[in-house]
Parts: sequence; C-alpha cells; structure tokens
Amino acid sequence: QVQLVESGGGLVQPGGSLRLSCVASGGFFRINDIGWYRQSPGKQRELVATIISGTNSNYTDSVKGRFTISRDNAKNTVCLQMNSLKPEDTAVYYCNAAIIRSRYSFPRSYWGQGTQVTVSS
Repeated sequence: QVQLVESGGGLVQPGGSLRLSCVASGGFFRINDIGWYRQSPGKQRELVATIISGTNSNYTDSVKGRFTISRDNAKNTVCLQMNSLKPEDTAVYYCNAAIIRSRYSFPRSYWGQGTQVTVSS
C-alpha cells in the first residue's frame, strides 16, 4: 500500500524557517510529479510547489523566492524549504504525488495526512 508521510511542521515566528519532508513508501514503479499543497481554515486547498525533475519545478506566486522544493529520487522523498515565513503561510501542508504502481499502469494521485505549519509571534 502506497503511503506518503510528512514531517517537519510546527510553530515558527514570522521571518523564520521550516523544512518539510515527505517520504513515499509501499512499493511502486516510479513517482512522476510530486509536490506540496496547503489548506487554511475556510479556504480551498491550493498548490504551493511541485517538482518533476531537478530543474523542472513550479511555485505559486506568493511563495516564489521564499520556498524551495527539492526531491531525492533514490530516497523517494520531497522536501520544501520555507524561508521568510509569513502569518499568511499558516496552513496544513499536504504532500501529493502522482505514482505509477507498475510498469504498465497509469499514474494515480496519492496524498499524505498533512502537517500543520503555524506562523505567529
């Protein structure tokens, strides 16, 4: 069974940094794109950043220049380095991956359970 497990959330002051990690496990052929979404109370879940390969990544405008996404294919992990955090970054952050279970199957979307990030003084 494929699982995505996030870690690294917490409480940080404005201007601070956090690093989120997500590990995929459970046996599969390949991970296509993988990334992070976030959801604040009363708001829809939104894309934060995704990465297909080392140089092919996308960010939502509000985090460009502050967040950096990276992946380690050998370890099936994706990380999100978040710097210069703002109160409006407060949300539950979810890992999402398009995973191919076997060589001839189509990719399927998987979600982690989420990790809380709170930016407050």
